[in-house]
This record gives sequence, structure tokens and C-alpha cells, in this order.
Amino acid sequence: MHRRRRGSSFLALGLVASLMVPATVTASPAVAAPSGGKKVIAQLFEWNWPSVASECQSTLGPKGYGYVQVSPPQEHVRGNQWWLAYQPVSYRIESRKGTRAQFQSMVNTCHAAGVKVIVDAVINHMSGQDNGGIGWTGSSYSHYDYPGNYQTQDFHHCGRNNGDDIANYNDRYEVQNCELVNLSDLKTESDHVRTKIASYLNDLLSLGVDGFRLDASKHMPAADIAAIKGKLSRSAYLVQEVIYGAGEPIQPTEYTGNGDVHEFRYGKDLARVFRSERLAYLRNFGEGWGHLPSGSASVFVDNHDTQRDSGGVLTYRDRGGYALANAFMLAWPYGSPTVMSSYTFTARDAGPPSDSANKTLNTTCYSGWECEHRWPVIANMVGFRNATEGAGVANWYDNGNNHIAFSRSGKGFITVNDEDSAVNGRSYYTGLPPADTATSSTGRTRAARAADR
Repeated sequence: MHRRRRGSSFLALGLVASLMVPATVTASPAVAAPSGGKKVIAQLFEWNWPSVASECQSTLGPKGYGYVQVSPPQEHVRGNQWWLAYQPVSYRIESRKGTRAQFQSMVNTCHAAGVKVIVDAVINHMSGQDNGGIGWTGSSYSHYDYPGNYQTQDFHHCGRNNGDDIANYNDRYEVQNCELVNLSDLKTESDHVRTKIASYLNDLLSLGVDGFRLDASKHMPAADIAAIKGKLSRSAYLVQEVIYGAGEPIQPTEYTGNGDVHEFRYGKDLARVFRSERLAYLRNFGEGWGHLPSGSASVFVDNHDTQRDSGGVLTYRDRGGYALANAFMLAWPYGSPTVMSSYTFTARDAGPPSDSANKTLNTTCYSGWECEHRWPVIANMVGFRNATEGAGVANWYDNGNNHIAFSRSGKGFITVNDEDSAVNGRSYYTGLPPADTATSSTGRTRAARAADR
């Protein structure tokens, strides 16, 4: 096992307007976003709508993020736990994160800053409370009765495992017709259900939303998602949550015809390499590791689910190692990258910073919020990603261990050192014109320390 991190550093050079991206630069005031393709997504997990709007203006737009992914906006059950947002009780656009008017204002503000909006859409199920209750904005509901939307005939009742819960992920029927931890499972093969779901998504599209992250997609047949997509009022970016399971009958590749698919293996493999293997192994990372085709893959170092798993991925707690892994993701031309931005938590179920009524507080980095998307190492690499979009990998170098470097074919160059000591007296061939290439000799790789924020 190779343990290291003391001297972790990287240097990134770009060609567009002599772009140089040192990690020690702090977040800049609002300026024009970097030129080129802007495909990086910032997942502002559980941020309220005024805070998202402000962040689009102050950081996401200026730093070149192309999209912001926001948490589910529909009315949900009451409480503070993070997962309550994933238990809808109606499709009203009002939640602990804000009102419909605030949501509309947020979308408009983000668009004005050059940032598109992706909504985390919960369409596989409704709530998981046996006794029902009153939702965030006052809608009454029971486990299989959501007035104005669904009644018991609109849900699956698989009747297995002494109830309706999924027990066997090797059984396709169970995974797509039984309940995920008691969440009332919608009968997505029903035209009535499909129409209701599409009406909710179309309502969001009418507010200017640009795309959807479809939660729990694995629990819906790909054909059902395709049918719902066919009812949308206009085109929208889709990314589907389909967790890979070795040997399972439902595979992520089934869903690529509908849009992008989350590649969950990416973050776990990257964590293993950065924690205990060698960065030299990353030379063919992505499809060469059996991951989804690059054009269909949505990738991340961690997301709101995986950061709560026990040690499977890198998270904000890994500090410098986490920053370096995100820098590599943004430099490496595989998939569409999402940068996680979360809040500090010690208990798995802990919800976001909230007031006494469980209304989400405004985000104040770094008081209770981690704001990883602002960390200089990560935020400044978004510009590198934009500047090098479409360029392949060239001039790969590694020392056989934990120091790597590579070009993005005439547009950029990056070197990452995750050894326990600085790299001294090393020169690189960057493939960049001389005027855009900084001398990479003694100590130059120490231009950026991954632990700096």
C-alpha cells in the first residue's frame, strides 16, 4: 500500500489567452466566464434558491461552470434529514429550500450569469411514511393516496418479502416493481402516471429549467423513462442515476439511449488509486477500465449518496487528496464532470443547516457548508476544462508511481505530484507554444498545494 500526501501538488497550464491555473489563486469577483465549451456541473446539494442564485452570479458564472444541479424542488414530507427531499407528497414547487417565485428568480439569475440549471427530479416514487401526514406546504397525503395526483391503483404492490420492499437486486422484477426502503413505488408503465410525471417536468421546463437528474432511474425500466421523455414539451438534458452492480441483471448501458448515465465506478476507482495504488495506473482511466462510453458517462469524485457511504470514495474530509482527485477529473477527457458542493455532517442522516422550522438557511461558506466547488484547486481547474474541451491526451509522463503529467493536445498541460516530496529539476514537454509554457524546472510543481483552500 502506498500512503502519501504531504507534498501533494499540481501545475496546470492552458493555451487560451495564456491561461495559467495556479491553485493558490483565491475566488475572483464577477468577470466574464472563460471561453469555450462549458460542461462542468456544480451540484449545490440542499442549497436554498436565493443562495444558488447568488452563487451563480459570484462564482459559478465567473469560474466557467456550465450548469448548476439543484436539489429536488417539489413539496416533500416534513423534517430535517437530507433524504426527506427525496420523499415527494405533491408536485408543487415549494419546499424547505424556497418558494416557486424564488425558484423562478434563481433560474433567471443563473441564466443571466451564463449558468444552466439541472433539477434533481424524483419521479420513481412518492413518500415512504406508512401513516402519511401533512407535507411542507400543507398538502395531506397517505402512503398510497396523494390527492390530485395518485391513488393506490397508481402504485406497484409487489407483495414479496413479507411486504413490498426490494430484497434481491439480482431479480429485475423486484428492483423495478417493489419498493425502495418503503417508498411508494409509482407504476411508471401506466399512462396516467407517465402523464402526471411529465406534467411536473414540463412545469419545471416552463420555469426555464434546462435538464434533469432522474433519481432512482435503475428502479424504472428504461422504456418507461423513454416514454416520459417523449411527453416533454421541449428537449432537455437528462442524466440518469443507475448504480452499477456486478452480475446484476439491470445495467447502466440499458439507459444510454435516453441520455447520460451516472458512472458510479469512476469515483470508487479514483479513490482507490489516490488512497492506496499508483497514479501511474490512470493512463487509460475511463473506458479502459470498463466504464461506460465517455459520451454517455456522467462522472464525479463523490455525490450526496456516495459521500455518506463508509469509505468507498474520497470526500471533503480527505482535503488535499480530494482536491487533487477533482483536479484530475477536470483535466482528464472522460465523461461529463460534476463537482460536489456539500455541507459538513457527522451523522449520516443529518440535513442541511436549518432554522427551528427546518427551513434551509442561506449558505455561508465555510460556516457549516463545505463549498468544495470554490476550493481554488477545483474552481480554477474548471477554466482548464473549458479551455481544453475536445482535445485528446498526449505527452503522458509518469515516474511509475505517483507523479504524472500529460498534455491536452496543444491546449493545456497538467502535472500532478502525489509523492511525499517535491519534484526538483524535472522538465516536461508540454506540446504548447513556447510563449504559453512556463518553465517546469526546480520547484515549479510546487506552484500549487492541493491542501490550500
